[in-house]
Amino acid sequence: MNDKTKNKAVTSIFIFFFAVAALLIVLHEQNETSENERRKLSLMPRPSIENMLSTEYMTDFDKYALDQFPFRDNFRELKAITQFYVFQQKDNNGIYITNDTVSKIEYPLKESSVVDAAKKLSYIYDFYLANENTNVFFSIIPDKNYFSASENGYPAMDYDKLVALMQENIDNMKYINIFDCLSIEDYYATDTHWRQERLSRVVERIAAEMRFLDRLKEEFTINKFSPFYGVYYGQAALPIVPETLYYLTTDIIDNSKVYNYETSKYTGVYDINKLDSSDPYEMFLSGAVPLLTIENPKAQTNKELVIFRDSFGSSIAPHFVEAYSKVTLIDIRYITSDYLGSFITFDDQDVLFLYSTLVLNNSTMLK
Repeated sequence: MNDKTKNKAVTSIFIFFFAVAALLIVLHEQNETSENERRKLSLMPRPSIENMLSTEYMTDFDKYALDQFPFRDNFRELKAITQFYVFQQKDNNGIYITNDTVSKIEYPLKESSVVDAAKKLSYIYDFYLANENTNVFFSIIPDKNYFSASENGYPAMDYDKLVALMQENIDNMKYINIFDCLSIEDYYATDTHWRQERLSRVVERIAAEMRFLDRLKEEFTINKFSPFYGVYYGQAALPIVPETLYYLTTDIIDNSKVYNYETSKYTGVYDINKLDSSDPYEMFLSGAVPLLTIENPKAQTNKELVIFRDSFGSSIAPHFVEAYSKVTLIDIRYITSDYLGSFITFDDQDVLFLYSTLVLNNSTMLK
């Protein structure tokens, strides 16, 4: 076979496979979301005169073709295995594995974002809390990279600088340091979040600083659910062993009622149905909720706690229920700060601002 014939054969095979792939992309049923990546997928764009005359249509079509490519998850897994184990790359799209723990690089430190976060929290203090009889604290939750990135050769942001920026730009709130209360083992191996059953040192530190440690007396019962696949499991696209999710119950937690302002309904502290969802971690206080209250009918005090929080707060809040008659959780990623006065009267509460470094370093999500 001469070179000309070979070239024709290779070209024909390429055109054939390209045509088959294009046909499969167009004909196969579209998926609106990716359960593995936990994100919405691009759908087939609708053609119009405007987008066809510009680059908009083809740009959107390229995104659609990549997201809806047949056997996409299989190719993602093949790519990840090749990069990690064949080419020995240290990460795949920012995902890396150290000692069977999956993490995602968060770098560099975005100083303007951290300062902006501090200003947003200070605004809430000045607008709602400054002239009220409230005890106000703030604490910062380190993400997994704090424990695993730099020591394993991955870029890590300056966590000391992050804390310093928050302290420099926040007045009238007492800082509670919990960095030394945590280790990498206190986080899920396949997820970004901490493990509820391993937070005793964090709870003790916060409770001691806020002076409610003496009101925490009940012993917890540890419950478990498996298999648990965290958010990094799908993003890593590797055959990683799943783990077990743990959650704690007590008589007080079991008898507490949670009011969801978004749905205007009462639920329990844990939404067991979420264990069968794509994100089982959302079983803690039903996941992403703008505003809710936990009412403790067995409280020995009339004191109330308000927590401004992100998703990490969902799993630590049940630890605090015993010490208060009501715990209010506010997530200003989903509700604008200016609206809070329509739902909450701030007076004589303990207030805790509790945010992870991941949110502070990406604070545009805070409203």
